[in-house]
Amino acid sequence: MPLEKSAGAFRTIGELSQEIGLPRHILRYWETRFTQLRPLQRAGKRRYYRPEDVALVRRINMLLNHEGYTIRGVQSLLAAEPVAGPDSGKAAPTLAGVRAVRALLADALAQDRC
Repeated sequence: MPLEKSAGAFRTIGELSQEIGLPRHILRYWETRFTQLRPLQRAGKRRYYRPEDVALVRRINMLLNHEGYTIRGVQSLLAAEPVAGPDSGKAAPTLAGVRAVRALLADALAQDRC
């Protein structure tokens, strides 16, 4: 039985894949679709996911596989969010970001009515 890693530990793609319950190729594909997802890559292109990468993968998984968003919808949602720097903690939402999310929700509601 493998030892449990702490929440702040880096994870390999295999560990994250097993933890999330998704195949590795899906995680690699998401790296091509979501510019915010950039794990560290060491020699031999071995990926190491930081805690913030793990949180982003969990969020993408929730939006795509549980809440019914499309890839494009999640891309728009993530793009509308401000980028937080390493020293800034959690950034406050911008007015443009809030408007983009509101537009996404309005489109979803309009499609639901059809």
